[in-house]
Amino acid sequence: MKAVVIKEIKPITEEGEPVEYTEVPDPEPGDREIIIGVSACGVCHTELDEIEGRSLPPVLPVIPGHQVVGRVVAIGKGVSRHRIGDRVGVGWIYSACGRCAYCLTGRENLCPEFIATGRDRHGGYAEFMKVPEDFAFPIPEGISDIHAAPLMCAGAIGYRSLKLSNIKDGENLGLTGFGASAHLVLQAVRHLFPGTKVYVFARSEGEREFARQLGAIWAGDTTEEPPERLHAIIDTTPAWLPILMALRYLAPGGRLVINAIRKEPGDRNCMAEIDYPRDLWMEKEIKSVANVTRRDIEEFLQLAVSMHLTPEVQTYALREAGQALKDLKARKIRGAKVLKVV
Repeated sequence: MKAVVIKEIKPITEEGEPVEYTEVPDPEPGDREIIIGVSACGVCHTELDEIEGRSLPPVLPVIPGHQVVGRVVAIGKGVSRHRIGDRVGVGWIYSACGRCAYCLTGRENLCPEFIATGRDRHGGYAEFMKVPEDFAFPIPEGISDIHAAPLMCAGAIGYRSLKLSNIKDGENLGLTGFGASAHLVLQAVRHLFPGTKVYVFARSEGEREFARQLGAIWAGDTTEEPPERLHAIIDTTPAWLPILMALRYLAPGGRLVINAIRKEPGDRNCMAEIDYPRDLWMEKEIKSVANVTRRDIEEFLQLAVSMHLTPEVQTYALREAGQALKDLKARKIRGAKVLKVV
């Protein structure tokens, strides 16, 4: 089959190729595993972290991609949840142990044996992929494969971040960064919390204008103070400065939710500027987001269909994955980037 492979850790530059488009053996299903004929796979900032060495080290060589949609084309022994022809999706959670205290209390995202799609096991930048049947999700009718792909991670992790923010209808919510995840969160907020005002912080005027078009009441630069204090802020950026600034914009008792696996090192020294009485006092909270659970994905898929959520997408052919990654690195972003495999 045709696939895109990460073979080494290296910087992503405009001149070089961050990944290799090549031929690899077709996967074979084991017990309780299914093979998916991939039709679409979202492109995520996490792939940049993997290639450039900021994420936990991937098992190289690896096929990246964890926002996968396609149809079941083969099943292994003991499979009962899916049939050949079923349309399914796969997210960042490839598997968890199912036995530990975290798994048994609905927090499988914290499982010490958590296995990530496209990092620890081959993902969806390919014509076919293998996954345990319990970690493939039926895709509801009413949304296309291309538009379903970003829901598997950008949407699901954004949804988890929103839940962790503890926002209530009528309170003010901030979003720092306005890429694939944030543009879905904003639309979900308008549906779930119609009385909540959303403030967006983004570096480019294009992103800020896009946020206003989707219903943000205000959009400014990362260092631009909003007109009101915010009850919660969700950070979706790879940088440190938005964390520092977000703490300053929180209302007393507010919560900052950081939705990132890793932060790039460039501006980390800015965190030395934290002033306790100004930035952290008055019972402000910082909460990180780690991975997603199956419940997050299942709930968000149903929410997306019920509210007729259609992600803004830019599509690339599978062989153009390297260019998609370079465009993402260069912040050429409006919504989500998706590889159209079939």
